[in-house]
Amino acid sequence: QVQLVESGGGLVQAGGSLRVSCAPSGRTFERWVMGWFRQAPGKEREFVAGIRWSAGSTAYADSVKGRFTISRDYAKNTVNLQMDSLKPEDTAVYYCAADELLWIDRTVSMYRFWGQGTQVTVSS
Repeated sequence: QVQLVESGGGLVQAGGSLRVSCAPSGRTFERWVMGWFRQAPGKEREFVAGIRWSAGSTAYADSVKGRFTISRDYAKNTVNLQMDSLKPEDTAVYYCAADELLWIDRTVSMYRFWGQGTQVTVSS
C-alpha cells in the first residue's frame, strides 16, 4: 500500500520561505508522478506543482511559478516543495499526491494516493 507522509509547513510572514516534504513508501515510483495540491478554507483543492519521479520534469500552477520549486531527493526518497516569496493567499493545507501517470496531471481525481496534509499559514 502506498503511503505518503508530509512534513514541514508552519507559520511565516509574507515574503518569507517554507519547505514541505513528502516521503512516499510502499513501492517503487520510477514511473509515477508526485504532486503538491493545496486547499484553502471554503475553496476547492487545487494543483500547485508536480514532478515526474524518474524523468524529473516539472510543472507549476501559474500562481506559484517563479516562487515555488518542486524537487526530488533520491538519497532521502522525498519530494520537496520549496516555497519562497510567500503571500497570504498561499495559506492553505498542502497535500502530497501520487499516482502512476504518463504526464503531470493537474486534476485532483487523477491521483489515488494522498498524504494527510500539512498547514501552511502566511501572515500579512
